[in-house]
Amino acid sequence: MEWRFPLNLPLMLAYIYETDSKGEEGVLSMENKKTGTNSYSFFFAIVAVMFTTSLITANIIAVKLVNISGLVIPAAIIIFPVSYIFGDILTEVYGYRVARRVIWLGFLCNLITVVAVWLAQIMPYPAFWDGQGAYERILGYTPRLLIASFIAYLAGEFANSYVLAKMKILTKGRWLWTRTISSTFVGQGLDSLLFITIAFLGEIPSQGMINAIVTQWLTKTAYEVLFTPVTYLFVNFLKRYERKDVYDIDTRFNPFVVID
Repeated sequence: MEWRFPLNLPLMLAYIYETDSKGEEGVLSMENKKTGTNSYSFFFAIVAVMFTTSLITANIIAVKLVNISGLVIPAAIIIFPVSYIFGDILTEVYGYRVARRVIWLGFLCNLITVVAVWLAQIMPYPAFWDGQGAYERILGYTPRLLIASFIAYLAGEFANSYVLAKMKILTKGRWLWTRTISSTFVGQGLDSLLFITIAFLGEIPSQGMINAIVTQWLTKTAYEVLFTPVTYLFVNFLKRYERKDVYDIDTRFNPFVVID
């Protein structure tokens, strides 16, 4: 099966999601492509778009630091953990194969955003506009921070999805809370470790890096714990609505295999 990106997001999401009754991957019919009538789930599209939106939003607002009870952390803390919650929902309901494609879709959308922001930054501006410095200050990215962000995102999200999928098999689908919290603990830990290390190694003292890693790690995991009841509501609703509860027993977990 050949992977092609459709020309619009709904068809792209339809391709990612559409499966046959046995859970095997399917392809949109030519009739659907021609008429524009899509048989994919509206709720799947919501989950995928919310996952991507929370990721992009987190990267935009991460430049601001906030002080919460003496803990200095990026403002992205208010939205970034949401991507893990929706990532858990994707893996739990639709399986690792689908989650893997949405993770890469999120990466692509984030890359497009970064490139667009950078192009806008370097384009000439009129003499009367005095916002260039503020624009660069808030939206400007250094290559090191971008590399750190992209690597940490991919490693963390794939680790999160992998752990949840494997634990679902081990627990035979029981105790959802153990899977969501454990997978987030691993994924967010890896994300925090890689991002802080790559972005700030040699820039801040080692103890400061350790404190930043542990603070972000535990705060993001606590976010998942608090929202566990909401995750249960979403998962239970989607499983009933979609009539789908995928177990990745024969799945290849290579994150770079987009078509499996």
